[in-house]
Amino acid sequence: MKTKALRLYGANDIRLEEFDLPEITEEELLIKVVSDSVCLSTYKAIKQGGEHKHVPNDVDKNPIIVGHEMCCEIAEVGEKLKDKWKVGQKVVIQPALKLENNHDIGYSYPFIGGNTKYAVVSKLVLDRGCVLPYNGDSFFAGSLTEAFGCIIRGYKGMYHTDYTNYERLDGAKKGGKIAILGGAGPMGIGTIDLGCGYAGASQIVVTDLSQERLDFANSVLSIEYAKAKGVDLRYVNTSGIENVGAYLKEISCGGFDDVFVMVPVPALFTLAEEICKFDGCINFFAGPTNHELMGSLNLYRVHYDGIHVVGTAGSIPQDMVDAITLIEQNKLKPGALVSHILGLNAASDALFAMATPNGAKKVCYNHLDLPLIAISELGELGKTNPLYKKLDEIVKANDGLWCAEAEEYLLANAPKL
Repeated sequence: MKTKALRLYGANDIRLEEFDLPEITEEELLIKVVSDSVCLSTYKAIKQGGEHKHVPNDVDKNPIIVGHEMCCEIAEVGEKLKDKWKVGQKVVIQPALKLENNHDIGYSYPFIGGNTKYAVVSKLVLDRGCVLPYNGDSFFAGSLTEAFGCIIRGYKGMYHTDYTNYERLDGAKKGGKIAILGGAGPMGIGTIDLGCGYAGASQIVVTDLSQERLDFANSVLSIEYAKAKGVDLRYVNTSGIENVGAYLKEISCGGFDDVFVMVPVPALFTLAEEICKFDGCINFFAGPTNHELMGSLNLYRVHYDGIHVVGTAGSIPQDMVDAITLIEQNKLKPGALVSHILGLNAASDALFAMATPNGAKKVCYNHLDLPLIAISELGELGKTNPLYKKLDEIVKANDGLWCAEAEEYLLANAPKL
């Protein structure tokens, strides 16, 4: 059958094309990719092309489908899989296959990725346990399980030490204090949400240089929301603070147990070490494109204060299973991450626009003909368009957040691609 997909041919060369998918074998699935959330990691792959470690060198001859944060419906089931999978079943795909050749979904394959109408799930993907059942009430939340899974992996990657026996204690410190540096972007917002419940923090301090981004984060995950969960949440614009380290240590009463660095800036890495308490842990979560990015920290503190440094990237299927469970139990606010919606025809422009990030997550509905639309602009657009007027009413009734009801209305009434 034919599909339409956004394919990568090389650095800065992505094309929306229609082409034939192969017939599935008896051990494969055909999936309808309903939604895919746009990820900065995809932008990095587009900018580097074949130089990216997950993109094949021959991508110019064998283009791959980009996008990896997908939520799908099964459209066809291979004969040998009919006892496990059913047509119409919702699934999400864990994209990181953890193969020796670094090939991952959304970076490496011609017939599966997030920015497509339909995709073929190969036996390899199934055998790796990367197709996960999903019973949430919305597709967009399913797409966000990959982002939440990466953050969960970040929290799991933190560790501390019991110095009475030098036993390693995995995970962020329960009841501890967390700093999220450069944290008002979409992944930072997800980190805040998980910190308020999953990680069990007592205080979360979020820094950023953009007041607009901080205001957006506060509007979707408010100080009051965190307080109701027993968390002292603070948003800090560091642009006008002379000594940021001293200020952050002051408001945290001595420093932080765990620090996420969400932007690949060496100065933030150095700041992270400065504000860590004894036995503090730094997660350099941001993925740099510069292969020679150098940073510095106080090695005296690494030795005598037991400062730990980790870096986590991606997730494993269990992390996404954990995210699915939290979403299905309504313990997260996936709508807090969504700032825009769009159709597949607008995905290329949205990806290139990530050179100057704005808003939070942008959810692409692959079967719809939609421009890039900010959730905050639905009211203004609704003055001349009844579709957007109704969506605005639904969103406003949901505290201004994108939600399952809005998605259901959109899928039923928006123009089809």
